[in-house]
Amino acid sequence: MTTVQTIEIHGLSKRFGAVAAVSDLSFTVEPGRVTGFLGPNGAGKTTTLRMLLGLVKPTSGTATFGGTSYRQLRAPLSTVGTALEAASFHPGRSAHNHLAVYAAAAGIGRARVDTVLGQVGLADYAGRRVGGYSLGMRQRLGLAFALLGDPGVLVLDEPINGLDPEGIRWIRTLLRELAAEGRTVLVSSHLLSEVQQTVDRLIIIAGGRLVYEGGLDELDHSTQVVVDSPNRPALAAALLAAGAEPRETDAGLAVVGIDAARVGAVALSAGVPLSLLMVQHGGLENSFLELVGEGGRP
Repeated sequence: MTTVQTIEIHGLSKRFGAVAAVSDLSFTVEPGRVTGFLGPNGAGKTTTLRMLLGLVKPTSGTATFGGTSYRQLRAPLSTVGTALEAASFHPGRSAHNHLAVYAAAAGIGRARVDTVLGQVGLADYAGRRVGGYSLGMRQRLGLAFALLGDPGVLVLDEPINGLDPEGIRWIRTLLRELAAEGRTVLVSSHLLSEVQQTVDRLIIIAGGRLVYEGGLDELDHSTQVVVDSPNRPALAAALLAAGAEPRETDAGLAVVGIDAARVGAVALSAGVPLSLLMVQHGGLENSFLELVGEGGRP
């Protein structure tokens, strides 16, 4: 594995005419963990990744690997492994020949081709023409190409798309193993449910702008206490007096702003018996949709 680099995005913007695809975007991706890059379709994820990889010129700002742009890397294939499009293969070539061409151009030994094909589960299909591959197999071949130079950084666009349940479990395990080796791993997706069991940290954008950067635990902020009593009006009055704002639901009173212990103490102090007291989490997916609902473009 080559030297690991931190991905650094600073003030990155891209306009296509009157359309702002990415606006003043800044974040970092650290080694040793899997970072999810999320946003709805049209949020600016692919444009950001293309700027990072030197395929699109930014209107302003920088996107670098440890302070060096992709175009200035001395050995790009051995520094950054990329998989942006699962279908960008010559259909008449075998998987082995496809990788061998790139290995020869980068000065990488042919033995590495067999190694990465085995690593992604394609060893038995290495001689088959890529035109006959399923979408899931092309995803695996794309990952094999990303790993070809044994890079310290991996940038993967929608790598789970097209994989069956077994393939999804496999890639989750592989990505975590690669991060555990100290690599920098950035994985994009438009669905939180696809990556929430894989990633350690999230970067979420909507409408080309950063809307969240942090861990999974901090994202699930939609927590409330649900409480009820045979004397619901008295309970509601006690909670209001304590500064809470109870909202009546079918299950009881939904309370935000104070925790369950405080709710119980308020009821006890007011002499109100409780028939229900529980903490209810809104869920990561709801929090994600709240963040991107206003900023995403269809």
